[in-house]
Amino acid sequence: MKYRISATAALFSLAITAAAPSFAEDMTANTVVARVNGVEITLGNIIAARQSLPDQYQSLPDAQLFDGIVNQIVQQELLKQSAGDITDALKYQLANEERVLIAGHALETIADAAVTDDALKAAYDAKFAEFEPGREYHAAHILVDSEEEAKAIIEELNNGADFADLAREKSTGPSGPNGGDLGWFGKGMMVAPFEDAVVKMEEGAISEPVQTQFGWHVIKLMETRLAEVPPLEDVQDELTADIQEQAIRAKLDSLETEGDVEMVEGIEPSALRMDDLIAN
Repeated sequence: MKYRISATAALFSLAITAAAPSFAEDMTANTVVARVNGVEITLGNIIAARQSLPDQYQSLPDAQLFDGIVNQIVQQELLKQSAGDITDALKYQLANEERVLIAGHALETIADAAVTDDALKAAYDAKFAEFEPGREYHAAHILVDSEEEAKAIIEELNNGADFADLAREKSTGPSGPNGGDLGWFGKGMMVAPFEDAVVKMEEGAISEPVQTQFGWHVIKLMETRLAEVPPLEDVQDELTADIQEQAIRAKLDSLETEGDVEMVEGIEPSALRMDDLIAN
């Protein structure tokens, strides 16, 4: 079994406790918070460990969080010192971990730098430069198992029954409890027979029975509208992700083009399973 002291599990360990010290206002990242057989644990170590914790731990009281992190790092340092010489496998793992952390930091730096107000506005303008508003539909439906049931519902509606009340009473679809209301949707969002019926309807009209793979529908078209260009705030997250992805891809392409990368041929893929090569 492989063991690893996680960044959270040790926070509440009671094996070693450390009282949160009261430092002077001129603290630095090199301020020592603990010593383990002469090895100094600094405030920088504590801050970096805190930054790597999941969000739910960030809201813990400072004293509890400080004690937990110091406790964790002290335990880790004791174990490290007791381990003696590290294996070749661990050396390679450490090298890989360092590479991952530094590369990840580089990616975050590239992504953060790419997202500016000007970049967002340019991406927004480009995305919607040729926007052509399509028609959107607000409809409700009553879904039943047979055409006969659908026709009976239409007859009740023609005799003055309330559509939403019938939907809540008889619809087998998930929108039934909400009076059959499907909200707003555009073309391509509904199955073809349903969409074909809706686009031919007048506002306020009730459809004839419409069959789809889900059953038989009685549809009411409440209203239609032309889609509008969404405000920047509504699509900002999507645009941000696109900008960051493009910036990272461009940077990687540039690094690969300018860098001296040589892929060595002739290595058998099965070599990756030769664990004995780093067993010492």
